[in-house]
Amino acid sequence: MDLDEGSVGRDLVALVLTVVELLRQLMERQALRRVDSGELSEEQIDRIGTTLMLLEQRMGELRTTFGLRPEDLNLDLGPLGSLLPRD
Repeated sequence: MDLDEGSVGRDLVALVLTVVELLRQLMERQALRRVDSGELSEEQIDRIGTTLMLLEQRMGELRTTFGLRPEDLNLDLGPLGSLLPRD
């Protein structure tokens, strides 16, 4: 087996960013449910919105740094489909 150190590192980064992206999307959906239910104050809504925007921006920066596209983070789970929803 011939392992390229660069590709192993990139693949590991892709896996970690995939998990972070999955968590980011789950947090975003939960935040939207809480906003829709009316259980958050305006200040909380603003804070959550800002946090999610900054996290999405940072994810984009990390993908660019490691030469990854958004679709590179979407694992194919075979008959179950893809891990992340396709936007």
